[in-house]
Amino acid sequence: MNRPADARPRPAQHTETSQNRTLTMQLMPEALARVHMQERLQEAERERLLRALQLRRRAERASLRARRALAAVVL
Repeated sequence: MNRPADARPRPAQHTETSQNRTLTMQLMPEALARVHMQERLQEAERERLLRALQLRRRAERASLRARRALAAVVL
């Protein structure tokens, strides 16, 4: 008795799926490291922007103090 065409085992397809799964598992630490580094870079960029904002505000306050001191001397 012959089996229907779709009932035949397909070892090549199973092997390919297994190899893809193995490759995915091997590449997973690399993908996790890439995501981790991306998060760290974003965090560093946020900190850099925050620090720049703080320095700009500090410079503006110093400039205002200098103006006031100059105005006090002139008057």
